[in-house]
Amino acid sequence: MNPQAKLIFTISLILGTTITISSNHWIMAWAGLEINTLAILPMISKSHHPRSIEAATKYFLTQAAASALVLFSSMTNAWHTGQWDITQLSHPTSSLILTSAIAMKLGLVPFHFWFPEVLQGSPLLTGLLLSTIMKLPPMTLLYMTSPSLNPTLLTFLAILSAAIGGWMGLNQTQIRKIMAFSSISHLGWMAIIIVYNPKLTLLNFYLYTMMTATVFLTLNSIKVHKLSTLMTAWTKIPSLNAMLLLTLLSLAGLPPLTGFLPKWLIIQELTKQEMIPAATLMALLSLLSLFFYLRLAYCTTITLPPHTTNHMKQWRTGKPTNFLIAVLATMSIVLLPISPMILTII
Repeated sequence: MNPQAKLIFTISLILGTTITISSNHWIMAWAGLEINTLAILPMISKSHHPRSIEAATKYFLTQAAASALVLFSSMTNAWHTGQWDITQLSHPTSSLILTSAIAMKLGLVPFHFWFPEVLQGSPLLTGLLLSTIMKLPPMTLLYMTSPSLNPTLLTFLAILSAAIGGWMGLNQTQIRKIMAFSSISHLGWMAIIIVYNPKLTLLNFYLYTMMTATVFLTLNSIKVHKLSTLMTAWTKIPSLNAMLLLTLLSLAGLPPLTGFLPKWLIIQELTKQEMIPAATLMALLSLLSLFFYLRLAYCTTITLPPHTTNHMKQWRTGKPTNFLIAVLATMSIVLLPISPMILTII
């Protein structure tokens, strides 16, 4: 892609995200979401492969429908209350429509159908943007409207997302699809707690973004897209593969790694809200995700399983590892000891 074009799309992405995050009026928030969608489309389809074009088309149609629902919800609310303020979403029908629209934008079940396909058709770095930065504006809108949302509906969507995100990821061999179902599962954890403790949702989102960025940047460094090539990639940069193993286990939420922190705090908060069945169900459903994370971790660092075909081993790459990956990987692994400080903030 032309460097000037890439710069324009990147600036548009930052601009769209900033407009949505900082706006107080529904029309401005909607405009920011639209700028974001239009900026990411060329990045998805830049390889001109039929799968990339298909991914860009699916993404555009889904996001356009979700943006139309956001606009419809805000207009309905303004019609009944005379308010265009994002925090004044008091009409129940508007709240219901907005929840559906944001669920579609984020990829929460049952509106998750587009996300694995779009991620599979995108390059790794664009997939990173789709999994992290593109989810920040809808998450901000959820945060701002959280007092008006229906807790029962969100709990239902969250449990479904954790179940289907874990279940559908079990049989995948493409790493981008596994990361897509991982994202759906994590969104379930964020959605279940947003009504009771919105700051905890944001903390979960930030930590998830950090760990996902580490995984995508590492995979981009070793140029791996599926499990079979991941098995032979350990010879390229062995130390990086060891860090990838720990980051994947952190994403799974195993102590004493960073990823355990948000799950622990969310289960604690759900218990305080006397939602013990929901907390138990979420904890059990996270075991489904744990299976495919462990399989990814196994393929990352363990040598090839017994087989008859010959695999060519990769040569070690001479280029040094990106400094950003080192910082992100360290933070993705060792942040659990600062949990007392985070608890005082929340």
